[in-house]
Amino acid sequence: MKIFYSSASPYSTKVRMAAHYAGLDAEHVATDTNTDPAELIAANPLGKIPTLVTDEGLGIYDSRAIMHFIDRQTGRSLYPRSSAKRTEADVLEATADGICDSLLAIVYERRFRPEEKVHQPWIDRQWGKVERALDQLEKTMPRLGKKPHGGHFALAAMLRYIELRFAGKWQKGRPKLKRYLSRFEAVFPDYAKFKD
Repeated sequence: MKIFYSSASPYSTKVRMAAHYAGLDAEHVATDTNTDPAELIAANPLGKIPTLVTDEGLGIYDSRAIMHFIDRQTGRSLYPRSSAKRTEADVLEATADGICDSLLAIVYERRFRPEEKVHQPWIDRQWGKVERALDQLEKTMPRLGKKPHGGHFALAAMLRYIELRFAGKWQKGRPKLKRYLSRFEAVFPDYAKFKD
């Protein structure tokens, strides 16, 4: 199996950490989506990462679809079996991924538009979503036991990304979120392998 990824992509980080944790044997292939690599396009016509390609050549994409595939392939190791706890994990993952969606919208607005065409009200709207979601996470910080689940991996990947792109702009008034990565690394010591 192969996982096509970019080291800066929070969705890729989530999937790669989860695959490693669950013991899914897959080669991790660093990929530049701007060049539309043939192997990636053959597996995912959208040309997005992460994309997982199975031994049979099936392309699986969207990070949550990949997470669910990993979970099924590894004996249900990524998500709680209890319905209520599974729902909590799913909502946490959706929240972390949604924050990443807004952060990427800001990054792309600044990166791909000429400076005079950058639409600040759009950036402000996206940042407002980020702030609300971070505040919600701070209030309802998920319990992190000895066994992390898909939501925990998504939260760790999001915090890594927000610090990469928005260092110093999100921590104020959020001490629990600031401490989360050190707590996460205590239950997933291999986190250091995915920091770059």
